[in-house]
Order: sequence, then C-alpha cells, then structure tokens
Amino acid sequence: MATLLRKPEQRAAPAKARNAIIDIGSNSVRLVVYEGAARLPAVLFNEKVMAGLGRALSETGAIDKGGLKRARAALSRFAALAREMQVSELRTVATAAVRDASNGGELIHAAEKLGLEVELLSGVEEAMASGMGVLSGIPEADGVVGDLGGGSLELVRVVAGTVTDRVSFPLGVLRLGAIRAEGKDALDRRVAKLIADSGWAGRGKGLPFYLVGGSWRALARLDMHQTDYPLPVVHQYPIALERVGVLQQILTEIPKAELKAIPDISGARIPTLPDATALLASVLKHLGSSGSMVSAYGLREGLLYQRLTPEQRREDPLIAAARDEGERSGRFPEHGDVIDAWIAPLFDDAPDRARIRHAACLLADVGWRANPEFRAERGMEIALHGNWVAIDAIGRAVLAQSLYTSLGGGLGTPAQLEQLADQASLERARLWGLAIRLGQRLSGGVAAPLRRSHVALEDGTLALSLEPTDEALYGEAVEKRHKALAAAFGREPVLEV
Repeated sequence: MATLLRKPEQRAAPAKARNAIIDIGSNSVRLVVYEGAARLPAVLFNEKVMAGLGRALSETGAIDKGGLKRARAALSRFAALAREMQVSELRTVATAAVRDASNGGELIHAAEKLGLEVELLSGVEEAMASGMGVLSGIPEADGVVGDLGGGSLELVRVVAGTVTDRVSFPLGVLRLGAIRAEGKDALDRRVAKLIADSGWAGRGKGLPFYLVGGSWRALARLDMHQTDYPLPVVHQYPIALERVGVLQQILTEIPKAELKAIPDISGARIPTLPDATALLASVLKHLGSSGSMVSAYGLREGLLYQRLTPEQRREDPLIAAARDEGERSGRFPEHGDVIDAWIAPLFDDAPDRARIRHAACLLADVGWRANPEFRAERGMEIALHGNWVAIDAIGRAVLAQSLYTSLGGGLGTPAQLEQLADQASLERARLWGLAIRLGQRLSGGVAAPLRRSHVALEDGTLALSLEPTDEALYGEAVEKRHKALAAAFGREPVLEV
C-alpha cells in the first residue's frame, strides 16, 4: 500500500501572498496569478484558453458542446495550478456568455465541483469593473471606456478617478458577424439605435475612448505593425480617428498569412478583427469621441482595484511598481527614495516629470546584477518594456535615457529613444542619470552617506557638501562623476566640507 502513495513534496510558502482570478469570458477563459504591491501587483502567471463560449449564442441561445468541453478542461487545469502555486485567494468570475446562455448553469455547476465559487457578474457589474480597471492603469483617465468582450460591449464614463454612468450592450465580437450579415449598414444602425435609446449619443464628444479587450488590442498591434511603431507596448497606445478607417481598408486587403505573422496577434483573434474594427468606427462616430487609446487593464484589474482602500487607490501605480521592482532587483531597498530626495534640489521638475525621475531613482539599481558591459542596455530595456502603467511612450523613453546614463551608457542617446521623445526631455533625463550616478558612487549604494550630504547649484557651481567625517568618501571616482555632472550643467564642481 505504501508504494502506491505519493510522498508529499516539501514546498516553502511564498514570500508574499498570491491571489488569482479565473475569468470565464465569452471568448476566452483565463487564469491570472498576482503577487506583490497591492496597488499594482506583478503578474506571476497568465494563461488563456480560447473556449469561444459565446460563439453560438446569437443562433442557439446556448453554449455549444465544444465550448463547454474546452471551458471545463481549462477550469480543471486552472484550479489545479492555483493549488500548486499556493494561491491564498482565488476569485472566479463569469460574464456575458454564461450570464445569457440557457445552459450557462452547466458550466457553473462544473466549476463548483472543482471547488470554484463562481461570481456571475451582471452587465452593470462587468462595466463597473472594466472602468475601474482603466482607472487603475490610467488614473487621470477622462472619457468613455469601451470593453469589448465576446458577448457584450460595456460603455463606462470615467472622470476624476471614479466611474459614473455605465451601460451594457449585446454587441460582443462573437455576435457582430450575424448583425453585419443583415446588410451593409446593419451594424451601424444597430449601434446608433442602442446608443441613442440609452441616452449615450454624443456622450464622448471631445473625449478619448479607452479600448479594452483582446480584439481591440489586436487591432492596435496591427496599427503598430503598419506604422513601424518603435515601442512594442500596447498600453496607452493611441489610435487616431482617421486611422480606424485606414485599418478597416487594410483588413480588406491584407493576406491572412501576413496577419498571422504579426507578433502578438493571436490567430484566434484574426477572424473577428474586421467586425471589431467596424464596431469601433461606429461607436466612435455616435459617441463623438476625439480618438482612442488602448488600456491593457480591464475587468480583472478592476476587480483588484475595487478591493483597495481609498488610500491605496491614491498611490501612484508607476511609483508602486518601480519600488517593488527595485526591491526585487536592487541591492539596497531604501536607496531609491533617498537618492531621489538627494538629487531633487538640482532640478525644478514639474510634477509629471518629477514622478518619472522618482521612478528612475527607484529603478537605478536594476542593472547591477547584469554583465557589467550590458548594464546600461539592461536598464533601458526594463524602462521601455517593463510592465509599467500611468506612463506614456515619451515617459518610458525619458525613464530609459535616465537609466541608460546612470548605469554607464554615457551621454549618448540610443536611436530608439530619439524616435519616442524630444531632445529637451532626453537631455533632462541624462542630467538625472548623471546625478544618480554621482549619488550611487558617493554612497556605495547605501542611504546613510546621502542623508548626511547634499548637492546644490550655487553661483555658477555645482556644490557637493560633506560632513568632515565623510570627507574620505570623496575619492577619485566620486570626483570624476562630480566633474561630469557639473560639466553637464555648465558649472564648476565645488566640494564643501
């Protein structure tokens, strides 16, 4: 008997609590596992299965047998993975397809047999969560959120950090083909009537439309590919009104093989891209939106955001994520905040730039464990491609320049950064990088020496003031970096003891 038993594996408990969400959507079933700072936890695991639960809804009103089978298998795997990953809290939510299907209860029952407690979200709850997700990743968002799922389209008005009005329409991407088959302008007429009848006509006038959902993210990937956009990050990627029409035309001409070759466009999304694009054009027209911007954050992130305290919601998500990454990758956890306070007297930065400087200081040590010859490149890569939010492409380039300079890349600017930001912003970032570089060398990366010293611009000089007991810290390498920073400011270096 003993030989039939499996010896339990000894596993250390995770250092930080992990939580996870299983999202049973109309198009896909997905598991995302999170760990880290409450304001912006890091994604440890992300997997989806394109179950297509809503594919047959418009014809039969039910989830087809194939969709149920794929969803059951996905839920079984995801429940097992959550146990193995020692997830402390697992939420399972279901949206339009399960809500509307005549046999949606079958899938809920199957999930319950696996130990999963399914929350069946109403259309309004789904919209609310999507809006909160956008606010989590774009705190200053002021416009209309459009969350396009397989079974429904949610519209949400977000402003001043909160959700106001919201509405749900049966315009999921898996329903659009049947609507368009009714005639050339059938979809536009349906959208116009739904928006008008709900009182949303013109509600987006002059405001951006925030795009949520895999189909619209795929559309953004297509636009990035067509325009040779230099930053492969979809979050906060803008799509101008005129580009939507261009993309509609491109989708009538581009071979499927070429579409499949575009990075990060799922093959399962390709058949619905023309429908999703036609819907976007119609919604933008009837809302009166000024343009659109992609949000990589939506329902799942909104569910997490809803559970935060008001104080946690007010945290800057860029700073929270940068601090968490600095603690994971750096040598001295407290160093980033201290060095930002140390270099701040040298700069009169507006708040929107000061926060990026702060993020650079928090991330200043992330390249330390890389090969010395590639530390600058490592810092730039983290800045450009890190999972940051509340920062646009220009901000990423400025952050990257600062880290590139602080980690030994010199005063040059990599070509990719010049395509994303103006020279004045990059020059400012180089100064940040040189100042960080001086502070790190002076202190050896620890906080105490910086707390006992300060730098200032005084009468044509860049003065570094040390206490007498710290004079020995001003070695040859520190003097060299002091001179480099002073020269960049057009000042003379002065040591004050």
